[in-house]
Amino acid sequence: MAALRKTNWIWVDGEFKPWDEARVHILTHALHYGTGVFEGIRAYASNGKMYVFRLKEHIERLFKSAKIYFMDIPYTVDEICRVIIELIMINDVREDCYIRPIVFRGYGYIGLNPLNNPIQVAIAVFPFGKYLSSGGVRCCVSSWRRIPGYSLPPQAKACGNYINSVLAKIEALKSGYDEAILLDNNGYVSEGSGENLFIVKDRELYTPPIYSDILEGVTRASVMEIASDLGYTVHERPIARVELYTCDEAFLTGTAAEITPILEIDGRRVGGGGEGPVTEHIRRIFEETVRGKFSKYTKWLTEVSIRKLSDL
Repeated sequence: MAALRKTNWIWVDGEFKPWDEARVHILTHALHYGTGVFEGIRAYASNGKMYVFRLKEHIERLFKSAKIYFMDIPYTVDEICRVIIELIMINDVREDCYIRPIVFRGYGYIGLNPLNNPIQVAIAVFPFGKYLSSGGVRCCVSSWRRIPGYSLPPQAKACGNYINSVLAKIEALKSGYDEAILLDNNGYVSEGSGENLFIVKDRELYTPPIYSDILEGVTRASVMEIASDLGYTVHERPIARVELYTCDEAFLTGTAAEITPILEIDGRRVGGGGEGPVTEHIRRIFEETVRGKFSKYTKWLTEVSIRKLSDL
């Protein structure tokens, strides 16, 4: 994973600030207690334009996450979407990039009651390539379980939730794998450290349901729609761990991961040990879609014109 590449501007609480001046106080509540929610969004460069993938859906999810934690965002969904478009333009981004909006409890009071701390909103945009190897990844089932919904709401993309994922990711890397797969509290497959998961059996797709404590992924929903349109049957049901070892194909989905084939799980090859035909079929359509080359799903794209900074 490459280090961050700076752009010129970050939007913070209604102002565009130079990258190095976008700072928070050391006693910011979210830094101490994880009281923030965020999104990950990709924009793709193609045909002299930038295409933001499912912008509104991501920002709507950001607002839902904030609502769960009693955080009233002082902007509308449409206002945040417009800021993101403007941020891409003023940073003169001309390559694939990542967009990170975050809403968090700021500086003011210390302690577990966050309600008197201000709500702050920031958005960054920066160049971003592959998160996981496009050729596929080796995974292990983590000894850490996915946080259950009766302890923390996994459907909120909350900062504090990701400590669970961090532990699983570190364990996988230190064990010689690329990524972790977490089980839910009942021992069924939940998701990766930062991705949803699909398996393929007899050319039918299976993915864990919401009650397996997954995050409702925007890319996951897109894959389900694409797969159905291509004639594949998609099932949402609990998946036993052993099914990971006996399936024909498996892949991860997410904004960062996009569609990444799983080659091996716990030392066992998945299928033939390479990307399977169903995964390849769906991935190819997805990759054409995000770059504006597949007209059927242009409804998912927000087009941003690439202009010289001097033109703005």
